[in-house]
Amino acid sequence: MRVLLVGAGGVGTAFARIAADRRFADLVIADYDLARAQHAAQTASDRYQAVRLDARDENAVAGLLAEHGCDALMNATDPRFVMPLFRAALRGDVTYLDMAMSLSHPHQDAPYLQTGVKLGDEQFELADQWSERGALALVGIGVEPGLSDVFARHAADTLFTEIDQVGVRDGANLVVEGYDFAPTFSIWTTIEECLNPPVIWQADRGWFTTEPFSEPEVFTFPAGIGPVECVNVEHEEVLLIPRWVKANRVTFKYGLGEEFIGVLRTLHKLGLDSTAPVAVGGAQVSPRDVVAACLPDPAGLGDRMSGLTCAGTWVTGTGTDGGPGEVYLYHVVDNAWSMAEYGSQAVVWQTAVNPVVALELLDSGAWTGSGVLGPEALPPGPFLDLLTEYGSPWALDERIPAAS
Repeated sequence: MRVLLVGAGGVGTAFARIAADRRFADLVIADYDLARAQHAAQTASDRYQAVRLDARDENAVAGLLAEHGCDALMNATDPRFVMPLFRAALRGDVTYLDMAMSLSHPHQDAPYLQTGVKLGDEQFELADQWSERGALALVGIGVEPGLSDVFARHAADTLFTEIDQVGVRDGANLVVEGYDFAPTFSIWTTIEECLNPPVIWQADRGWFTTEPFSEPEVFTFPAGIGPVECVNVEHEEVLLIPRWVKANRVTFKYGLGEEFIGVLRTLHKLGLDSTAPVAVGGAQVSPRDVVAACLPDPAGLGDRMSGLTCAGTWVTGTGTDGGPGEVYLYHVVDNAWSMAEYGSQAVVWQTAVNPVVALELLDSGAWTGSGVLGPEALPPGPFLDLLTEYGSPWALDERIPAAS
């Protein structure tokens, strides 16, 4: 399998290093910054090629796919570039994978009550074209979304006869030494998902929105991380899981912490979360791009980081024994381990490993499909087994159901 990997940042570089160990795919690594693409290739495998590419240029992407005879396009860029890459893959009849979906736009009149354009809407609008071509777009196949969706499908298939709630819960005890504020993932994407109206799914109401950081709850994470306050954040799982998994309620909550939320609120008050260019000394600059440029690159924080990151899916409902059930299916990565084994910090490594697993399953034929599909549309067993084979096993925490 030949894969065009677009984006050689932290996640893209980790993807290349993980894939090099499996040897089922050859990569052409593309980035706007050729030096960055070359670095990702050179630190992963001498089989890989590096090229310069502007991900906004659909024609250039389509041409590169054809020039190198690629079978798949792996999108490791931020969500701004989803649609030109998605359309280029469709034109080329190649498999498409991403870890974040097309951007949302809040409802103009009632942003904290009703959805406007939802995450992924632009991609699902083209689903029939993908199906007609017999081609597959596997969307949201990082860790969250991605592995969290696989967990939801696994719970539905093997652990429950009826599901009340599916709640994706993300928490960590990571510490970055030497910085007062240093996000461990793309600040551009973090601002986007945290300050947009969060989406909730309810079977009796469909999709609706609420205010950012709403419904705070303390969730106890495993592996010694312990209790963390989590809040509603806009995320793709809430848009994907209800399409294939029957549940009464689906939410996503993130353990951000009071300080992080305070910084995000301040950025919003000052207009520094805006992506609209403003004039500064004769130049046009995006305030959000300036914020990102002022902060350290998350990919380079690994040597200063310590601790664990946990991604998982909490499910409640009626178990297969007919009684109430509550489980948390999760995946933990220790930063010390990911740095020692791959030279990639825990958050980016945990995101990158899942699309590598998915591509290996597609290459072997264990996963097949056409159209625009989320991870929960495909059988979870082969994915969870192969993830464990990669040396990073998942786990299941059975909990005592809360009294109704």
